[in-house]
Amino acid sequence: MDRIRLAAVSRNYFNMPLWVAVHCGLFDDEGLDVAVELHEPIDAVSRRLEDGRVDLAYGVTEHVILDRESGGHTMIIGGKVNKLPFSFIAGKDIRSFEDLRGRTVGVSSRNAGSSSLVMKLMAAHGLEYPRDYAIEEVGPILARWEKLKSGEIQAGLQGAPLNYIAVDEGFRTLCEPRDEFPDFQFASLHVDTRWADAKPDLMARFMRAFVRAHRRFFADRETMIRIAMAETGVAEKYAAAAWDEYTAAEIFPRDGDVNSAGVQALIDISGLIRALPNRQGQSAEAYIDRRHLRTAWAETAGE
Repeated sequence: MDRIRLAAVSRNYFNMPLWVAVHCGLFDDEGLDVAVELHEPIDAVSRRLEDGRVDLAYGVTEHVILDRESGGHTMIIGGKVNKLPFSFIAGKDIRSFEDLRGRTVGVSSRNAGSSSLVMKLMAAHGLEYPRDYAIEEVGPILARWEKLKSGEIQAGLQGAPLNYIAVDEGFRTLCEPRDEFPDFQFASLHVDTRWADAKPDLMARFMRAFVRAHRRFFADRETMIRIAMAETGVAEKYAAAAWDEYTAAEIFPRDGDVNSAGVQALIDISGLIRALPNRQGQSAEAYIDRRHLRTAWAETAGE
């Protein structure tokens, strides 16, 4: 077995294709021992890829853009969260966006991830940062959920199935961001191109398993429910609700591809909200390398 080191964010539903490949033996079939590291700070995942401590990262898409802007070598090579899986969830005493004036919204990172999306959503409802509300960097959705329950933050994005759990516990949904931004690439599969070019055989084997995992996710609801329960600890009804949403909206890609329109939306929105003039006008394709996916598609065609 050949070892690949992969870093990902937290123990949440976003990692399902990775867990599918593990539970269904797809990595084993390719002779791969994929050592998965889970990290709460989203920045830690990208840093470990950039400094070579891991070979692949299942990370926040904006980190590749930031890395390339600073002369780095990481690229997007596959999809992950190709459409927004979030609801914008607020505390039980919050009835509207206006009630968030003077309050605190939790985000994964101020420099990447959910913060630009949150600022865009708030601006669309008349609230400007930092004039009208505060932002606190609290980590990914599991950490945000704990902070919301404790009252340390008053709102934040919650991904399926935590959004369903929150509503059942009396928290409020202020909006569904996917309705306002139908294409938005939040997270994806990343590699340092120097490592990928030096390891073509490992890349080919990993990407075949990656493509097969996405196909399996859409094809086998009951197995996906069991895997989600085992890996995230959520109850069966929430694992089922998450699968239903992810498949109906095709939040995960059926073929493992990245959503070019979603990456472009990320570039345009983050460039505007973060006042990054050098980012505005950049093309999504400058950050995407589909060579390895195309090979995997060809090698698994007809399966």
